[in-house]
Amino acid sequence: MFLGFGEIMARFAPQGSRRWRQTLPGPVEVSWGGGEANVCASLAMFGQPVRYLTALPKHPISESLVATLRGLGIDTGSILWRKSGRLGLYFVESGANQRGSTVVYDRSDSAISLAGPEEYDWDRALQDVHWVHVTGITPSISQQAYQANLELVRRAKQAGAAVSCDLNFRKKLWNWRPGTDRRELAGECMSEVLQHVDLVIGNEEDAADVLGIHASGTDVEQGRIDAAAYEQVAREIIKRFPHVSRVAITLRESISANHNNWGAMLFDAAQDRSFFAPLDENGDYRPYEIRHIVDRVGAGDSFGAGLLYALNSEDWRQPDRAIVFAVAASCLKHSIHGDFNYITVAEAAALAGGNATGRVQR
Repeated sequence: MFLGFGEIMARFAPQGSRRWRQTLPGPVEVSWGGGEANVCASLAMFGQPVRYLTALPKHPISESLVATLRGLGIDTGSILWRKSGRLGLYFVESGANQRGSTVVYDRSDSAISLAGPEEYDWDRALQDVHWVHVTGITPSISQQAYQANLELVRRAKQAGAAVSCDLNFRKKLWNWRPGTDRRELAGECMSEVLQHVDLVIGNEEDAADVLGIHASGTDVEQGRIDAAAYEQVAREIIKRFPHVSRVAITLRESISANHNNWGAMLFDAAQDRSFFAPLDENGDYRPYEIRHIVDRVGAGDSFGAGLLYALNSEDWRQPDRAIVFAVAASCLKHSIHGDFNYITVAEAAALAGGNATGRVQR
């Protein structure tokens, strides 16, 4: 059983690539999203047993949200229902061409931001769980959420479960300690969390933003990535946090809002080597060219879910194959609107095997 813990929100978005000023007043699309929930949704759609833990206010909107999760096959029986606190919201405006996407958060005083670690039934949540997944997003919303996140990973390790953590730095968050720099607060808190983590996941910026570990030859703002430099980033993370056995980093080169190059690296400490995907016919790293992005939100979460699935699968568990599957699954997420990655294992496996034509399946 996998367990994910974190905040899930209602996601509001204009239709297509319209801007808010073009849309309101008028109809908007409402769905659900949140880093850890996105991972759980993908794992459930891959046919894995998965449980999701969060805190929500008791009202029809939250009940509709939970019904969606249950419909995907996610165990929601451990969710904490609170009498105070609200449902967090976020608003996303999809970019196009040279105009980037934007996100506005409205999550102050959400139920999970108010819930302390003493309110959760950790024993129930961790029952039969072999893998726990958390991120750096939920600890960024409040001190209580950070403490609950830390308590969970401590208990997970005591119970013998593996723990993965996606660093997921959000520069608009980490403001719950006035007078403290956001990156400094993130570094302090996530350094405590990572003491209990086996697998660290991040994007091309996270290690620098959260841990101050920089990849040489990389300029994310200019869309320039030196993939090989991330092996040293991974080594530095493992040196700093000896319990970490693997580090995975997604490598996005943003040419425009619609055109990105996408790949990733997995460093395995036991083998003392890195594995990259995708590879060309000569075995050299060559990222997917994604030229018509439908929605990139949740791509990192779909990568994390693909990696967790692969590492726990008989067919994909070897590091060189696990990274291939994870990158393929997350590449396909760019074709799916919304936070959740509505794809199957067979679809990810087909792309991982080289079927990238997008032909109609009859």
